[in-house]
Amino acid sequence: MTQLFPDIQAFSSEMLVVTNGCSLYIEQTGNPRGIPVLYLHGGPGAGIGKDYRRFFDPDKYWIIGFDQRGCGKSTPFGELENNNSHTLVDDVLLIQQHLNIEKWVLFGGSWGSTLALLVAIRQPKSVTGLILRGIFLAREQDYTWYLESSGGAAQLFPEYYQDFLKPIEGRPLDVSIIDAYYQIFTSNNKVRKMAAIKAWCLWETRISRLHSMLDENQLVSDIQRAVSLAILECHYIKHHCFIPENYILQNIKKIQHLPVSIIHGRYDCVCKIEAAYSLNQNWLNSRLTIVPKSGHSAGEKLITQALCSASQAMAKFLDDQP
Repeated sequence: MTQLFPDIQAFSSEMLVVTNGCSLYIEQTGNPRGIPVLYLHGGPGAGIGKDYRRFFDPDKYWIIGFDQRGCGKSTPFGELENNNSHTLVDDVLLIQQHLNIEKWVLFGGSWGSTLALLVAIRQPKSVTGLILRGIFLAREQDYTWYLESSGGAAQLFPEYYQDFLKPIEGRPLDVSIIDAYYQIFTSNNKVRKMAAIKAWCLWETRISRLHSMLDENQLVSDIQRAVSLAILECHYIKHHCFIPENYILQNIKKIQHLPVSIIHGRYDCVCKIEAAYSLNQNWLNSRLTIVPKSGHSAGEKLITQALCSASQAMAKFLDDQP
C-alpha cells in the first residue's frame, strides 16, 4: 500500500454523554460488519481531524473515531477538571459498550499510542490487536526529550527552542518550564495565553517532520485545535500523564499475547525512537518498523505507507484466525 485509502464520509455521528458532565463526539465510517478499529488521536487535545479514517480499507474495517475530552467537537471544550488518563480509558470502554463491540483493534499515534496501551493494559480481553505509531511511554525521560534544554529536541533545534522559551522568559529559577506554561494557560491574561499557545504549538509542529515544507505563518492556523492541543498537552505532562513512572513497560506482561505493529520514524524528534525500541524489546508478540527518512508526523509519506500496510496486515492476520 503506497497511499491513503479514498476519502469517504462517516455513516454515523453522535454525541455520547459520559461522566462528569462531558459529552464525546463519535463518528463511524466503513463497514459496520467489518473489523472494529478505534482510532485514538494524539496530543492530548489534537482531535480526530478528517484524514484518520483513510488509514483503513473501508471494506474491511468498521472505523470508529472520537474526540477525547476537552477537544474537537466534544464538550465542554478545553475542560481540565476530571480530564486524565483514567477517565479517558473509562470513556474508551464506555464507547465500546455503547457500540456493543466485544473486541476491537486499537490504532493510535503519539499520545494516542500511550492511551491505546493504557486501555489494553486495563482491559486486555477487549482488544484483538494494536497498531501504534510514534511511541510515547510517558516516562520522565520522554518529557525531558521533548521539553527540556538537555533533551534531544532542544539539542537538535536550538533556535526553535529559544522561540519556545520566549513566553516564559524571566521565570524564577525554581519554576519549571511546564509549570511556567501551566500558570499562563490557566490565567486570565488572554493576550499572554494566546502567545504561549502559539509558541507551544509552533515548537511541536516545527519538530514533527523531517522536512517541513509549510509556510511558517500557516503552522498554527487552526486556533481552536491549537488551544486544546497546547493546554491539554501541558496539563497531562504537568501531571505525568496521571500514571506512575515507567507504568507501561512495568505492566506490558498483561498484553504480551496481543499482536502489535509498532511504527516509528527514524528521526522522530517529538517522541524518541528508544521508546519504540524498548517497547519492542519488552513485547514478545510485537513487530517494530523503523521508517527511514521520516520524523514524527503520520502525514509523512513513508509513515503513511507504513500505517496503511500495517492496517492491511492486521486485517489479513485477523481474517486468518480460526
